[in-house]
Amino acid sequence: MTKRQSGKGSYDREYLEKLIEEAIIDCYNEHEQAVGMFTKIEEGLNLPFRTTILGMDVTVLAVEQENDGLGIAAVCERAGERQHISLSDLPLPVPPPEGAEWIAAYRLWARHQ
Repeated sequence: MTKRQSGKGSYDREYLEKLIEEAIIDCYNEHEQAVGMFTKIEEGLNLPFRTTILGMDVTVLAVEQENDGLGIAAVCERAGERQHISLSDLPLPVPPPEGAEWIAAYRLWARHQ
């Protein structure tokens, strides 16, 4: 599957819907779907990468499922301190890291849960 971006620099909705379908194809409920999305992000996202949060440079080291089993958070580090930031709120660098289309797909999926 090739990456397709719209003219605004974001991914084409049809492409993201295909990614979501790929991630949740054998899932029976939203918790299983969340695990499917997490697995695709964990496998496809090139980590670590640097981004800026509130004007501060941070390194995204990993992704983890949140305690509710539905959300996914980025593990960010700066000066030895770590903070979890929801993938829905994580600003991505320009250009985005390889595999960022999975974050975009997750964001679309999460809006409909």
